[in-house]
Formats: sequence, structure tokens, C-alpha cells
Amino acid sequence: MQILYAVLTLGGVGIFFGLLLGLAARFFAVPTDPRIEAVREALPGANCGACVFAGCNQYAEAIVEGKAPLNACIPGGSMAAEAIAAIMGQEVEAVKPMVAAVFCRGDRRLARDHFIYHGVSDCEYAQQYHGGFKACPDGCLGLGNCVRACPFEAITMGPEGLPLVDEDRCSGCGLCLEACPRDIIRLIPRENRGHLVRCSSQERGKKVSAICEVGCTGCRACVRVCPREAITMEGNLAVIDLEKCDDCGLCLEKCRFNAIEPRRAGAAGRVETEAATA
Repeated sequence: MQILYAVLTLGGVGIFFGLLLGLAARFFAVPTDPRIEAVREALPGANCGACVFAGCNQYAEAIVEGKAPLNACIPGGSMAAEAIAAIMGQEVEAVKPMVAAVFCRGDRRLARDHFIYHGVSDCEYAQQYHGGFKACPDGCLGLGNCVRACPFEAITMGPEGLPLVDEDRCSGCGLCLEACPRDIIRLIPRENRGHLVRCSSQERGKKVSAICEVGCTGCRACVRVCPREAITMEGNLAVIDLEKCDDCGLCLEKCRFNAIEPRRAGAAGRVETEAATA
């Protein structure tokens, strides 16, 4: 009987506190805006943090509260922005799709090291150790911080220690840019073709060629040969404007150090075909 009384007592206490909690939840409930759930559904659910909020839930709340722009979700792109704008009854500027690009070609075969590094496999740590083991102060360290930072598995480490970006998977979130201590990863427009000077060095001439076989030496040969004036110099580094580049390939032929690379497969083949036809 004592056991039965104990069970009944505990059961009664549980029911009492359950009713108490139910009443408290009813009277003290904070009303939520139904638009928050609608905006959350319009987002891709990546929770990547590219919008500077902790996740999609927090970003949705900030939008409804008027504390965040409607087009800050980079992975969702224009589709998500337009859906959110319809929910909020506002207009929104179209999001230009972007992808990450690595501006370095100096892998283990082509770029020299100052010393052998046996420390933590982390670019940030390696950078702090005598400025990094790469002879080029602007070259990729190849320890994979960008690979680990990508929530979409769009970056893999190549066999020679240089990150490779899968543009089909890349959302343009920019998290890899933040992870790179040498700022050699940048966002470029997804839809443009054109070529890229895959180098970040501001040295020129012999200083570059002494440490990297594919570095831009700042010779300006590509600038002079470009018929659309799509190539300019930023310091000692040639930079190609993808909005102006028409894929002609003349800069590829002129660059003696192979620092320029077609962004899309087949661009170099176009040059060869046109040359053969001529």
C-alpha cells in the first residue's frame, strides 16, 4: 500500500505541475510573426553564416524585424531574395551569383619553399611561423584551411598542395576567403568566362621567377596585347576585368610564365582552333 500511495502522490504532483506549466505557457507565450517561418522556408537551410548571422533562423528573424537586408543569403541567390521580398511585400536588388577562385598556381612542383615545415597543418599557424614556409609571401600554403571552412564541400586539396574549387558546388558564401590568411581566394562572377591571372604576388621580374615558375612578373606584355583593354596593372600585378574579357586568348599566348589561365575548359582550345583556321 505504501508503494501505491507513493506512486499516486508522484502522479498527482506530475499532473499538477504539468497543468501549471501549460497555463504558464498559455499566459506568458510570446506571439511570433508568421512571416518568420515563411522566410525561413524560403532560405536554403545551409546555416553557413555567410549572411553574418548564426544561422537561417536568426537571419529570418532579423529580416522580419527590419535588421537585415533581404538579399544577404548568398547560397540562396536571387531565387531566395525574390521569395523573401514577396513575403515581406518589398522590392529587392538582384543578387549577382559569385564563385570562389584561387589566385595562385604555385603548387609544390612550381613554387619553392623557404624551409621544411613540420608544424600544425593549419595555414594560420604556418603563417605565424616566420611568415610561412613558402618562398613567395603571397603564395598558397596549401594546408587546407579553405577546404575545412567550406560547408558545401566545394573545395578539395589537389595532389600537389593547391586547393581546387568546384564551381558547380560553390555557393559564393565567402567563408573560404575569411579562412585564408594570405587573401589569395577571391569571389568572381559565376556567369563570366574569360581568363584569370592566377597570381597574387606584388614582386616583379627576377624576384618572382626565382621563387615561382608560374608567377606574374609584371612585364605588362599581356596589357599591351589585349585588344579590349581588359587587363590593367594593380601595382606589379596584372589583373583581368572579366566584364571586358572576350576569351580571345591573346594574353595566354603572350605570357611567358603561364601565369594566365582560362577560367573555363576549352578556352585555350578556341585559340588553337582560330590560329589553325587563320
